[in-house]
Amino acid sequence: MEERERELEIDLEDPQAGAGRYFRQMDLVGMEGQAKLRQSTVLVAGVGGLGGTAALYLAAAGVGKLILVHEGVTTLPDLNRQVLMSTEGIGRVRVEQAEESLSRLNPEVEIQVLDSRIEGERVQALVRQADLVIDARYDFPERYALNRMCLQEGKPMVEAAMCGYEISLTTILPGETPCLDCLYPVSPQGWVPLGFPVLGAVSGLAGCMASLEAIKALLGKPGLVGKLLRFDALTFQSVEVDVEAVPRCEACSGLSPLAAK
Repeated sequence: MEERERELEIDLEDPQAGAGRYFRQMDLVGMEGQAKLRQSTVLVAGVGGLGGTAALYLAAAGVGKLILVHEGVTTLPDLNRQVLMSTEGIGRVRVEQAEESLSRLNPEVEIQVLDSRIEGERVQALVRQADLVIDARYDFPERYALNRMCLQEGKPMVEAAMCGYEISLTTILPGETPCLDCLYPVSPQGWVPLGFPVLGAVSGLAGCMASLEAIKALLGKPGLVGKLLRFDALTFQSVEVDVEAVPRCEACSGLSPLAAK
């Protein structure tokens, strides 16, 4: 143990490696894994209760660059869950506050922000820059749009959602797994934009799960590829099912051999 500690102390003396900050996770990810995280770019679509928490733990883990996309300003009802925002920030642009909060936590992380919905070439260009995308948007039109951008650019997407006490999580690989349009050919029945109940602890839990799934994907570890996890935060019961491709899916049939069947 003492030899291991001395070995890490030597590594930690390199300020470029930044390993001192990540000392407690080094036995899990290793120096090579930490270097992979530092060299990675993750786009987080949505920095609310779910996406903001995901971004927080990606920054804490040492992901080298985060691209944050979310439109609008902070309002008082946001503050039961949006941990990157503050009471003093009500009325301010969300992504700007998110950038400030994450930079305070870990100034080593490069952060790029865009105050925008998920639409247009500007967002697609940012998707193109990323190694992985986390979908934490609150409405399905934007989720579908992001799904197609990721398919077009060949980018893995961690699809994370919550409603009430239920959390849903899966990882989509273009050309290898069914896509979001396969999972939800039409918007879920009863879904209303900004109309579902949100308990901050549940959205935070979903964000932690999404960040962990993203880190596993970046490190090449097994995850929820082609599988959908449904977790009930009220009972702590979960179920995992295989995601089935939709024949001739308009979004991914030209890419995925699964969807083409």
